[in-house]
Amino acid sequence: MAAKNYRDKISTEGNDGMGTMEIRKIPSGTFRKTSFYPKKPVRSFRDLEVYQKTSQASADVMRKITPKITGKYPMTDRMSQCLLTIPNLIAEAHSRRFEDEKTGLKLLDESMAECNKMVVYLEQIRDIYGGEVDRSVCEELIKAYIYSREKIFRLYKSWKSFQEEHERNAGRIREVK
Repeated sequence: MAAKNYRDKISTEGNDGMGTMEIRKIPSGTFRKTSFYPKKPVRSFRDLEVYQKTSQASADVMRKITPKITGKYPMTDRMSQCLLTIPNLIAEAHSRRFEDEKTGLKLLDESMAECNKMVVYLEQIRDIYGGEVDRSVCEELIKAYIYSREKIFRLYKSWKSFQEEHERNAGRIREVK
């Protein structure tokens, strides 16, 4: 019979609930069940969650906010250009990430800057036209662009580490030859 491996589990509450220490032995093969599901593979830029979120947010701004401020907010054209640019930059970055890694990363960097601009535009609209534009819609869209910016940053870091690993591996191959 094989011996089981055990690890100690320390509980800060004993039977009395007063914070006494109790050490219990738990078999090491015991795993906590999680609701982990693997992500779908990314086959095109349309599979990227960040593309989907920014595309949806841009449609929401164009439908829910732009009609209410057209002619009143002097930056409407710039804002519209900005919000439509973000999904385009993500799509282009995805296309160029292997051909020219630095250009792909630069495009992601530009899309992060555009997300920041959208947050500023939406905050200005919320503060200036709060009575005409639903503040909760502005808040949700601000959160969506902040979330998207964070996701783009993680994507940037992922692509950059992939690029660095690829360069290290390419250097090893050259050394072998």
